[in-house]
Amino acid sequence: MRPEPGQVLHFSEDPTIERFVPHVAPTSALTEPYVWAVDHDRCPDYWFPRACPRAMAWVGPRTTEEDKARIIGLGCGERVHAIEYGWLDALRDVKLYAYRLPADDFLPIGDPPSAVVAKVPLEPLGPPERVGDLFELHEEAGIQLRVLPNLWAFWQEVIESTLEFSGIRLRNARR
Repeated sequence: MRPEPGQVLHFSEDPTIERFVPHVAPTSALTEPYVWAVDHDRCPDYWFPRACPRAMAWVGPRTTEEDKARIIGLGCGERVHAIEYGWLDALRDVKLYAYRLPADDFLPIGDPPSAVVAKVPLEPLGPPERVGDLFELHEEAGIQLRVLPNLWAFWQEVIESTLEFSGIRLRNARR
């Protein structure tokens, strides 16, 4: 599930959103209200239940072959996503939807950009689309999906490596 040219996506478990209104996310350190979405490259970060903690790593321009082999694995692609065993049923059962939004209304946020944001209310370009099998999406995208008892040791290895990375909802991971 990726956006078409001129679009970005907003992923949600709520299939009833008719209008996206800028707001300050309760967990955000930012104080300006935004509508959040993702572009083609960041969509895989959201192929999960909303509350699911995930640690993600991928090859970037600075990545060493040693770090790639050690963390992602030889012959295992360019990207790995990790979740905890406790989230497997949720990953199998979640009903996730994608809303297509006009890309022209969005600007990148973060350094490097991790999402795109709009400051104006927006209506989706059409009805939400059911995302489907999240395991299948990962496989089709060539993304290794790793299941661990706990994310923290993996996360520590990732953030100390030369890989690019993102962690989402890590506050929900086991301690």
